[in-house]
Amino acid sequence: MKPFFHKGSHPHHRPHSHAQPGGATGGGRTVIVSDDPSFEVKSDHPVLERHAVLERHAGKGQILFFDAQSGIAGDMTIASLLDLGVPFSLVESCVAQLGLSGVKLRVEHGYAGAIGATAFNVDVESAQPERGFKEIEALISKSSLDEDVKALAIKIFLRLAQAEAEVHRVSVDEVHFHEVGAVDAIVDIVGSAACLRYLGARVLASPLPMGRGTVQSRHGALPLPAPATVLCLQGVPTYPANIEAELVTPTGAAILSTIAEGYCDWPNFSPNRVGYGRGSKELPDRLNALRAVLGEPLSGVDSSNTPPADGSLTSDPSIVSGRSPIVGRSEAGTHVVLEANVDDLSGELAAHVITQLLAAGAVDAWAVPCVMKKGRPGLVLTAIAPNAHAEAVAHALMSESTTIGVRHHSVRRLERPRRIVTVQTPYGEVPVKISEGDFGPPQYKPEFDQCAKLAAKAGVAARVVVAAALEAAMRY
Repeated sequence: MKPFFHKGSHPHHRPHSHAQPGGATGGGRTVIVSDDPSFEVKSDHPVLERHAVLERHAGKGQILFFDAQSGIAGDMTIASLLDLGVPFSLVESCVAQLGLSGVKLRVEHGYAGAIGATAFNVDVESAQPERGFKEIEALISKSSLDEDVKALAIKIFLRLAQAEAEVHRVSVDEVHFHEVGAVDAIVDIVGSAACLRYLGARVLASPLPMGRGTVQSRHGALPLPAPATVLCLQGVPTYPANIEAELVTPTGAAILSTIAEGYCDWPNFSPNRVGYGRGSKELPDRLNALRAVLGEPLSGVDSSNTPPADGSLTSDPSIVSGRSPIVGRSEAGTHVVLEANVDDLSGELAAHVITQLLAAGAVDAWAVPCVMKKGRPGLVLTAIAPNAHAEAVAHALMSESTTIGVRHHSVRRLERPRRIVTVQTPYGEVPVKISEGDFGPPQYKPEFDQCAKLAAKAGVAARVVVAAALEAAMRY
């Protein structure tokens, strides 16, 4: 079996398009208008070149934030950076240096909904060989690309190949990429690497939305998110998008998970430029575009191009460090523990803070008495939160308590699989949490507040309702 990278029908798959006579031009090249009617340039609203071309290393000392509310794909990554101001000639030159035959690149300026956006397309006009990772690595290594571009492109492709190898239970050397899909992936990865090295900015990204459903591949249907996508996103915060569509492709996942230093809903920075890279299909509930924002970090945010050597969070508490998520990938955790010592917080406020931490997304929160400096009695306020909710929980701890600082560290959390069933008792319905898995007999936990409410109504002890709920749950 030869594993491959699928490039099936998904929202970010490039559409067929054609040149329009007399169309707008950019950099001396014809700008193409897509056959997709939602992406045509309207005569009464011409799409203008909004930015001067960015100079090399224009992003040094700045933050490049990928706002991926609609997901990410390789072509959308390049398109957003071109729309931001990276010259198209850079991508053309880098692809030309690979020596690929029968490949043409096109840039389309149009609209994503009502917003002006750019699309990036690869036309493959001749048959392509089936390439394995070693062939692709050799193709990049032997090219005349800059060494830093080569290194980043190979690193991204290796992440993708390792994911495919794990999916198909073979070695990386046995991974092969399907003909056209391989060419698209090569162009997308090398082009993205070249654009990112050209800018020289520190990269942050938003958590990624995960679509559901299936996508067609060379060997049949694959579940979404695609198996290779899931593996490429190890350590990356994700959330359900509640939509049947492929929002994050394997190539997009490999690029972002390799280059992003951290993840947050929005960084503490002052935006300077914005670019939109459009996907090809309409989504029912959101704009199908990747937004790239280049801006200056605000005071207190580490603007270094190099992440902290210890892999810790930067001084910006909103950023979950993308080496996965708070520590290096080799030590990737699933959750974050956040703590603060306070010696001037009343018991009433402490209880309120714990409630707010749970409301912000913590899976547990507690307070432990301690003795602080000068022998003062105090409390250690602690919360544990999934990586994606670390920012919100840290903000709640800083806002609701009297602390002036929060410490944090990454942890792994082993959990029993759990489900909630609603059981019928003589006193009424009671939700019961059932924790199972390969850890011995299941554990049953009736919702006590509901049990107490029913007990008061029936005039019996709460333990009587709890016992009835347990008895009913044991039958599940």
